[in-house]
Amino acid sequence: MPGVSEAAVIGVPDPRWGESVKACVVAAEHVTENDVITWCRDHLATYKAPRSVDFVDTLPRNPSGKVLKRELRAPYWADQARQVG
Repeated sequence: MPGVSEAAVIGVPDPRWGESVKACVVAAEHVTENDVITWCRDHLATYKAPRSVDFVDTLPRNPSGKVLKRELRAPYWADQARQVG
């Protein structure tokens, strides 16, 4: 997406569905949550598009450069009875 330098998608707790899609985005330019969601809905299947977006400065990575999604998910699942990964 124009204005986004990198992104990762994670599942976060959702009371209705169990999990919902959240995008963690490193913005290269000024983009809003609505911009990201709208762009994704235009280019992806509806169920794959994020329902919410968090903007972060950097994505956590391991020494090989792989995004550590476990670290991105941790704050959302900390107080949940069911844990993921």
